[in-house]
Amino acid sequence: MRKGFAEKLETITIKSADFFLLVLVLALVFFGLAMVFSASYYTSISESDNPFKYLLKDGLWVFLGLIVMTIGMMVDYHAYANKFWAIGALVVCFLLLIVVLTPVGTNLNGAQRWIYIGSTISIMPGELAKLGLIFFISWFYGKRPSRARSLFTGLLPVFGLMLLFAGLIIKQPNLSTAITVCGIVVCMQLVAGMHWGYVGFLAAMGGAGFAGLLTFASDSYWMTRLTSFMDPFADAAGDGYQVVQSLYALGSGGLFGVGIGKSVQKSLYLPEPQNDFILAIIGEELGFIGVLALLLAYCLFIWRGARIAVKAPDQFGLLLASGIVLMVAIQVILNVAVVTSSMPPTGINLPFVSYGGNALMMFMYSAGILLNISRQMVKSEEELLTENN
Repeated sequence: MRKGFAEKLETITIKSADFFLLVLVLALVFFGLAMVFSASYYTSISESDNPFKYLLKDGLWVFLGLIVMTIGMMVDYHAYANKFWAIGALVVCFLLLIVVLTPVGTNLNGAQRWIYIGSTISIMPGELAKLGLIFFISWFYGKRPSRARSLFTGLLPVFGLMLLFAGLIIKQPNLSTAITVCGIVVCMQLVAGMHWGYVGFLAAMGGAGFAGLLTFASDSYWMTRLTSFMDPFADAAGDGYQVVQSLYALGSGGLFGVGIGKSVQKSLYLPEPQNDFILAIIGEELGFIGVLALLLAYCLFIWRGARIAVKAPDQFGLLLASGIVLMVAIQVILNVAVVTSSMPPTGINLPFVSYGGNALMMFMYSAGILLNISRQMVKSEEELLTENN
């Protein structure tokens, strides 16, 4: 009888996704939809005399995101654990990163990050590269875990890929996405079993690269971007303008905010408030409490995702789930750092919340994969014993 109960419980576990995580993702997405409408209201009117311009566009992306999330949730994640998919996805992402730097790519506000198909559909290779690397690393170390403990045959090849992808992304330029890519790769290597001693080596290499960037770009765009955040008020009407407006928004929000829809900074003061700096509008309208609640939601997402990773049926599932959770966690940290002037201002979306079709669909598809892994979790013997009693 005891064995029958355990078998029944395992069947339920395989068939049922993590309901809490599903509700959490949907709550973040629809909260983001509401905040995109609020943040973009005056920008929409200024651009098209239609206050619902960004709401309608973001609503379409949410609808498509729900479709791809459902697909990700229903397709067995083991379908990605093959050489054709892992290497194929990586090659496609690499080629797109090259193509976007050619005249085929579109330059907006000094950054060349988009490939437009027609006048409305765009592809951001930097966003796709994150997921492409996650698939490849999960397969590479999942197929042969011993690679994570071999410097020359397991770690350096992946580290070389990381530098190649990060270098192409920096050329766009997009420093925050390059940092995200590096963070994902190194942390996934640690999850795979890389010795902590190699972290010092990677840190030294990263420091050398950063020093080289400062040395050879001392009077360029990069030097301006890398130093403007230290004192944005020194050039409040120039390079520090966006960060200054963000700080004004956060400061004026106080503890409880000025009220939903009542932001002043979104009234054409803060550029593109529905995108990378949407957290500033959330802080102004919902206050410190609203921002804290949002960050708590992300912490819950990370907790549930880490739980799924630990209980994944195999090494590939562990790495795939870990990569997705790391991608969300690193991007949240970087977005908060940018909005609060704790790092250079570079384009980085707030996961599930910021406006943007590429990022939103990628995050929702990734959440679907995470939910699929949760459907196949294997409960530990301790949990089975506890629930059985």
